[in-house]
Amino acid sequence: MNQKNVQSQKQNSVGMELFGEPVQVFFSKKGSARLPRIARGEGIYLWDKDGNKYLDVSSGPVANNLGSGNKKVLAAMNAQAKSAAFAFPGQFESEANERLSNLLTRLAGEGFERAFFVSGGSEAVESAVKLARQYALSKDQSSRWKVISRQPSYHGGTLGALTLTGDTQMHDAFGPLLKGMPKVRAPATYRLPKNHTIESFARACAAELEDSIMSEQAETVLAFIMEPIGGLASGAVVSNAFYMKEVRRICSKYGVLLVHDEVMSGAGRTGKFLASDHYQNARPDIVVLAKGIAAGYTPMGAVLASDHMVNAVAAGGGFLNGFTYFANPLSCAVGYAVLQEMLDCDLITNAAERGVELKHALEELKNYSNYVGDIRGKGLLLALELVADQETKSPFSSNLNVVVLFQKLALKNGLLIYGRRTNYGKFGDWLMITPPLIITTKQIVELKNNLVRTLKDFERCVPVNLA
Repeated sequence: MNQKNVQSQKQNSVGMELFGEPVQVFFSKKGSARLPRIARGEGIYLWDKDGNKYLDVSSGPVANNLGSGNKKVLAAMNAQAKSAAFAFPGQFESEANERLSNLLTRLAGEGFERAFFVSGGSEAVESAVKLARQYALSKDQSSRWKVISRQPSYHGGTLGALTLTGDTQMHDAFGPLLKGMPKVRAPATYRLPKNHTIESFARACAAELEDSIMSEQAETVLAFIMEPIGGLASGAVVSNAFYMKEVRRICSKYGVLLVHDEVMSGAGRTGKFLASDHYQNARPDIVVLAKGIAAGYTPMGAVLASDHMVNAVAAGGGFLNGFTYFANPLSCAVGYAVLQEMLDCDLITNAAERGVELKHALEELKNYSNYVGDIRGKGLLLALELVADQETKSPFSSNLNVVVLFQKLALKNGLLIYGRRTNYGKFGDWLMITPPLIITTKQIVELKNNLVRTLKDFERCVPVNLA
């Protein structure tokens, strides 16, 4: 640590700690070790103020698809900021908004002719639910209001999105503030219930959705929201093809809108523009995007829906939803530049091809450590699950937060990893292996070698924590 940082911390220790501290004080106990301070980024690497270099294994929280310092995106940002950084959509149309809408809906394809832009995934999820509700009202179906989601799942941190999120830990904290919504099991593929295969459990989970719709009374169910390929809540679980097709059939049968949360899986990360493109006869009614569509260069989320749905809502008086910064010109210009760069550099193909290489490299880690359990995902949306025993698939004790330990050890080896555990660790502990879509074969080798070193450090530390 350099002398300037040391002096700053000395000053803080004598009474200045309540003023101007970084946001991390909201998450850490007083006296906790400080995180590195960011200095700059270039490509898939970041440097701290002390000159230490880090490979961004997880694209931050699975967001920074293009890496840092993309010149075309920065030029678009600068040009739009100079002309008009902000103009409220209630007062002006925006060329940047229209260009992004046209490009995004073209990439998404038929059935997604309209795009509504907000500032992130949580806002997008809530906007999707509001759109679904107003569409139901336009069809004189005012009884429809329940949104079924899955356990486990994650759909955002705002109160409306938390209602849909399947995480008992979050609901224990905020439950009194939330409107209870039905939950059904998500079709896990690694640690299966007794007497189940991946296929049979997928069938059971689909049947559970239909049972839930009927038990709730179908005419009260508005929508079912799910991630086609999981994010943080499941650690990149890839949905079974039968399950996806059956979910679509069930929703259509009962007039329930199907919403795909592609906040993490969308924007090319899985080797297709939408993760749902990997499946036949499974297309949703509404898609939620965020993160990758602006790649960390600006906060952005989007709701995609059909022309028919949006026209019906508009004819009924218009969408009763909006935020101060929705569809702002600066963010739209950045989003357009990000998606255009993704196309110009053929990064969707790179995600598919490098994803195969990376998954193979991660599978090889099982030869280096018995603590490496499942490797799952598609394209560059991958996860590595840490287990106490490889053979029995037993997770670590819920009293241990092994993800945090691994992240700290990885940091010392020059790796930035975003790990996760939900539901008090009931479903395990995993690391999101989701580098920027620009990663090369050579960088995958570098990533693997540093993970091997980190796993060896982890093995030395874990017995102490288990004692």
